[in-house]
Amino acid sequence: MHKQLLKDGLGWGFILWLIGYFLGIVLFLFVPPQLLGWVITPFGIAVTIWVLLTKIHVQQLNYYFKLGLVWAGMAIIFDYLFIVKLFKPEDGYYKVDVYLYYVLAFALPLLVGWYTLHKKPS
Repeated sequence: MHKQLLKDGLGWGFILWLIGYFLGIVLFLFVPPQLLGWVITPFGIAVTIWVLLTKIHVQQLNYYFKLGLVWAGMAIIFDYLFIVKLFKPEDGYYKVDVYLYYVLAFALPLLVGWYTLHKKPS
């Protein structure tokens, strides 16, 4: 299980973060910076739910809790290093959309995990 958590946590966590990071860089050319997070969030939610439903196959809710902690922790650390420190946004970075993103990075694994563990077999 530990090896699986490393793969799902660090592997998928990094891939999901990287997708959002590159989306942000590309969309920065077309979307006002104050709206960037709000434009990226629906795509991020959809991709994250897809990963959780199709790539993560564990039957323990505490695994999804740990996964959420890893994903949220990675998002916070990578955002700080590769957005705040690297780009130094002049109006700051931490706004409501970013805090929502961190909450979703933690909560989506729990919610989807709970759903998959409690859904009725078809």
